[in-house]
Amino acid sequence: MVDVIPNEIKDVWDRWNIRGAIILSLSLQAILICFSPLRKRTPRRLLIMLVWSSYLLADWSANFAVGLISKNQGKGLRKDDPPQDKKLMALWAPFLLLHLGGPDTITAFALEDNALWLRHVFGLVFQAIAGVYVVLQSIPNSLWLIILLVFISGTIKYLERTTALYSASLDKFRDSMIQAPDPGPNYAKLMEEYKAKKEARLPTKIILIDEPDKENRPKKLVHPAQASEDRKKEKNSRLTDLEIAQYAYKFFNTFKGLVVNLIFSFRERDESLEIFENLADPEEALRIIEVELGFLYDALFTKVAVLHTLIGTISRVVASGTLVAAFILFHKKPNKGREFHPADVVVTYTLFAVGLALDLISILLFLFSDWTCAALSSLKDDPDEKLSAKDRFFNWLLSLRKLSWTVQECPKEGDKEGDDKCPTHEVLTTGFFLRRWCGSINVFNFLAYATNAEVKRIHDARGKLRRHAWTAFTYPFEKLSFIIQTLGGWVAKLINAVHKWISHKVNETSRKHPWARSTIYPFYFGFLSRIPHFIKLVWDKFSDFFDISDTLDMVYKTLFVHGEPMTKELWAFMFNELKYKSKFGDSPENAKRISLARGQWTLRDNLPEDADREKLVGYVTNFDYDQSLLMWHIATELCYQQDETIPKGYDESKHYSNREFSKIISDYVMYLLIMQPGLMSEVAGIGKIRFRDTMAEADKFFHRRHIENVRNVKTASDTILGVSSDIDPMGVKGDRSKSVLFDASRLAKDLRQLEERYGKDKWEILSKVWVELLCYAACHCDSTAHVEQLSRGGELINFVWLLMAHFGLTDQFQINKGDARAKLIIGK
Repeated sequence: MVDVIPNEIKDVWDRWNIRGAIILSLSLQAILICFSPLRKRTPRRLLIMLVWSSYLLADWSANFAVGLISKNQGKGLRKDDPPQDKKLMALWAPFLLLHLGGPDTITAFALEDNALWLRHVFGLVFQAIAGVYVVLQSIPNSLWLIILLVFISGTIKYLERTTALYSASLDKFRDSMIQAPDPGPNYAKLMEEYKAKKEARLPTKIILIDEPDKENRPKKLVHPAQASEDRKKEKNSRLTDLEIAQYAYKFFNTFKGLVVNLIFSFRERDESLEIFENLADPEEALRIIEVELGFLYDALFTKVAVLHTLIGTISRVVASGTLVAAFILFHKKPNKGREFHPADVVVTYTLFAVGLALDLISILLFLFSDWTCAALSSLKDDPDEKLSAKDRFFNWLLSLRKLSWTVQECPKEGDKEGDDKCPTHEVLTTGFFLRRWCGSINVFNFLAYATNAEVKRIHDARGKLRRHAWTAFTYPFEKLSFIIQTLGGWVAKLINAVHKWISHKVNETSRKHPWARSTIYPFYFGFLSRIPHFIKLVWDKFSDFFDISDTLDMVYKTLFVHGEPMTKELWAFMFNELKYKSKFGDSPENAKRISLARGQWTLRDNLPEDADREKLVGYVTNFDYDQSLLMWHIATELCYQQDETIPKGYDESKHYSNREFSKIISDYVMYLLIMQPGLMSEVAGIGKIRFRDTMAEADKFFHRRHIENVRNVKTASDTILGVSSDIDPMGVKGDRSKSVLFDASRLAKDLRQLEERYGKDKWEILSKVWVELLCYAACHCDSTAHVEQLSRGGELINFVWLLMAHFGLTDQFQINKGDARAKLIIGK
């Protein structure tokens, strides 16, 4: 009988399967500790796929290796095996327990993994039993002390991971923040006393004394610039790098309840407002929030929160110490070359060396993390107090990760780069390994996608060399794609032409010869000509079952997505808008009203009094949120493609800045709606259907106007605006189709008319409306979706979500007055 697997391959497998599984497990640990911290800095799918596959394979490979070692212990020695070789392999089993503990930089790939903490408890028990079983099989073993030390280290590491998963599970995360039950004032006791006094015929009444109003309440947290006499003298007193981290840590401990939908009181709102309203520069708010989001990521996806407890720190010292002690004992053991196989000794040294190196990397990341700097220092009561040596070191360390900005020109239409009139903006260019999030805003434009036009960037943080290198790299693929599409079109036309020619010949032959009518005709039209339709039917069923069409469609859409770097001016604009609105959110009702606004608040606040405000407001209130998003997006692009007109007396620089802000936020929100449906699921509604219907109407319209191959957004925009839209589109075509193409055209015309008639800059209106639309999405998206996004580079919407909370503009600030103090008064 022929063996399916040759004996030579079986022999190689028997000799190297354990070693290979051990090296694989070790390699996966190295990949995780080196690459998992990078996933919060970039949304690159290749990196995320690498971390995801390594995360899934890490546990499997360790379990598989333990099984192989256990099986191998029951076998007899080979002729050429050293006498103590299997006893050395017993040392590898606790190393695998160490691997199952995982690196400090990742405990959960997704939030759902935290809910599986109980599975890891059972895993720890069974892996410990398996490890003990392997060791018992090797007794007597001269390496028992080394095995015990590694076993202790591995058990501690596994316990750390399980504890981190348990504490980050949403139920436990919520429980850790819930305060002791509050029964309120003793109503029953008060009423008993009241009744007794009444029965004694004493003049008695109850008065209510409210808690101090927020205006008269002393603030617990004061901005250093307000508390320091020296800083008051400075014109723009900025926070130090250490104060940025300290405030971020304090607010993290306050607002982490957003993740589990806890409610907050006016005290927390006032403390946050005190700091954010007095910041010298909106950039400081950006820095506080990025560090705060980093703390949130660490708490839910890594071991950092566990290691920064007293027990966690002690356990890490013990785990690392036992591993070092085990290595020293093994290194000093004599006669290793004679007792064990040389290859196995090398594998063991590799396990120790890589394990110690990864442990050292974890310790360094732990010691120099933002969490360590913030947790080991505290906000000073006296801002003028000099920093200690430790605080000066932390301040210097944190200064290395400051935001880096580069001034970049943004040429207007008709201007060339380098002109004096070109507006300039500061774009975020922090180095990859120093940044705390991706730092870019992904954008997607509907009309560029509909016309298959080339995507152009407003800003480009890449250097010229990188830009030219990327262009050179992608050029062959673009040409190849064009050639394939062209050939595909030719082949389709050729097949169609051949089919028509054969059909014509078959029909002609069938009319001339009766025998052909009963043989060739039914064979061709009843069988051969239906084969392509049958193949298409099978493909459609297969595609629907495996969701291939949607996947390919999503891949095609990604070709029209590009990243715009964050600009300091854009962040300052959004910060100032929310800061202005926070002045009106002085009560839970007002804050909720502002958070529910999706354009109407801004329109009513900024439109001229003599303008028809409700006409533009109707484009918001009369449509669903996802419908208005798509409509305002297309209208913004239609306005963007038209020749610019600046109202008389209006600041040109402000005009073009508002135009740029509107364009970026509009394209960004469209990216969220179409490319991030999970993040926008709470507010997206039937956005996908509206997008497809609008896309279908655009394709049909462009085809009728013979511009389907123009690939120019301006031409498409001019053509759309050229259609008369005096009558409401719904009144003509009904509401079956969800397309908003010509509703957007009407909106664009109304905005242009507003500018011409009342001299109000349309871009000022549009930019503020888009901030409000983005804020509505930010505070109404599921909080866990925000947190999930932190593990994929983070998004601008996550920053807006937290910034709104800091300004008190969410419906989670519900405790306004607290308990009323009841007092029993007895008259004379």
